Amino acid sequence: MKEKIKIEDLRKSFARKTVLAGVDLSVYEGEVLCVIGRSGSGKSVILKHLIGLLEPDSGSIHIDDAEFTGASESDRHAQRAKIGVLFQGGALFDSLNIYDNVAFGLRRRGVAEEEVAHTVVEMLSLVGLRGIDERMPSEISGGMQKRVALARAVALKPAIMLYDEPTTGVDPITAGAVDRLILKMRDTLGVTSAVVTHDMKSAWRIADRVAMLLDGRIVFTGTVDELRAAEDPFIRQFIEGRANGPRVA
Repeated sequence: MKEKIKIEDLRKSFARKTVLAGVDLSVYEGEVLCVIGRSGSGKSVILKHLIGLLEPDSGSIHIDDAEFTGASESDRHAQRAKIGVLFQGGALFDSLNIYDNVAFGLRRRGVAEEEVAHTVVEMLSLVGLRGIDERMPSEISGGMQKRVALARAVALKPAIMLYDEPTTGVDPITAGAVDRLILKMRDTLGVTSAVVTHDMKSAWRIADRVAMLLDGRIVFTGTVDELRAAEDPFIRQFIEGRANGPRVA
């Protein structure tokens, strides 16, 4: 399988705290990879490196075999254009209605307004929200806001989607809807997805593979079935949701 993203020996510290201590991880074309781990374990820090919000202390990231870390700004901009991001809070623009939120990135790219209009309707239909174009973000639920944010990201036709805790803060029905949308992106558009989550119910539903982050390193990668069969005490503690057990600070 082709590697869409390859992370090698990625290291990052903040002040005296080491967050990433040599992360090695690949995301393959057309798969949904879930990165799991305790809150504060550095999962979101990995995502921030993938979109250039953070620079590593050392290590490398390659996207489609081209180096992202250390690349020129023009080359990095071209690589970032392949990536869509769904942030944990959705990050909609409060002052723009739903239509203009979804249209925002398209307009920044200079897309003709007729094509913008067609794409906005198509994307809102894709996430099950057709007909809410004129509403403001404050007028819809948190779960709907996440779906609008997903429509905005996918409108740019990314080859790669990064999801930061996509089911956090929503009810179980909405969480299931978000999970189905992630799979729909894979199955209908061929999108490669990396999903940071500590929601194991979501991971069981959507993951082609799972990677577990512990103490700044990836300590497990494998399929859902391989994760269920893992015998490591910490992995069993985490996936079973037990509060006590070994190696917990």
